Amino acid sequence: MKHLWIRFGCFMTGYNYNILRNCSEAAFKSVKKYTAAMLIVCILWFFIGFTFAQRYLSLSVPGCLLAAGLSTVIIVQVEKQIVLSVKPGWLLRISRILLAFVMSFLGAVIIDQILFAKDIEVEKNVYVSEKVDRLLPSKTEELRRQIAALDTTINKKEQEKENYVADISKRPTTTVSTTQTARKQVPERRVSASGRDTTIWKTVVEGTVATTLVPNPKITLIPSLDSVIGAMRLQKSQKEDELLHIKPALEQEMKASTGFLDELKIMWQIITESGVALTFWLLWVSFFFFIEMLVLFGKMSDGPNDYEKVVLHHMNLQMRRLDALAERI
Repeated sequence: MKHLWIRFGCFMTGYNYNILRNCSEAAFKSVKKYTAAMLIVCILWFFIGFTFAQRYLSLSVPGCLLAAGLSTVIIVQVEKQIVLSVKPGWLLRISRILLAFVMSFLGAVIIDQILFAKDIEVEKNVYVSEKVDRLLPSKTEELRRQIAALDTTINKKEQEKENYVADISKRPTTTVSTTQTARKQVPERRVSASGRDTTIWKTVVEGTVATTLVPNPKITLIPSLDSVIGAMRLQKSQKEDELLHIKPALEQEMKASTGFLDELKIMWQIITESGVALTFWLLWVSFFFFIEMLVLFGKMSDGPNDYEKVVLHHMNLQMRRLDALAERI
């Protein structure tokens, strides 16, 4: 349990604990300072990653925790680029400053969308209303075309039904003829060549035609036609009800599908139209920027400590050994 915080700091910063434990208190303080600065940034980005995944990606709690963990890992790896550099060059410093600016901007945007949530909801109503007004004419025209098409089809079906009813009224029944055949044996007399009379029996097919009265077959078509007309009228009624409530339905749909970019546009309107909101947003950007720069500022303000000199000394020794080995070969 001894030096547990130092061990954790070595894990965060990438320092070698076996080398550090033989160094002075100055090296220990450097590790503590870098660890504290990295923890501040990690906590902020853990919260930002979790909130972003929950609010805009609609992930479950395990998914949000995974997104927050990935954000934290990325931050730790970025900060190690500075911490583990014995003498960070200007290219690395400029890259870290630019990255800090981008990260502070993104962090401020996400945090402000949470802090300005109520203001965004108010402005969202206006934003959604404008989008609905643009979409409403086309949606309304489409529904009216569908209703007109249904109305035309219903009229045709009703006319067809009236024709059937008129025909049934004129001819409630129809005559159906059926032909029945029967075979019977009839005698036939024949005279042979010798002059003898003989009688043979011949099969004859006789047909009889019977007529019966049956109901007009169009009567059976009326129920199915009524069913089709009823279904079309119900569909027409649903379309008319949808047309009546199309604006509230579109507003609800637009509000449910509002995403990150929509809220970003709304927040931009709030910032550009309000000096107070702009000032508050700039304060957040500055806050995130200076927190992101804590490690770099600490690295630039401190001179090399004995830990770094030990690392450089080990490196120089190893290089000399390699050079000597190369000369022998």
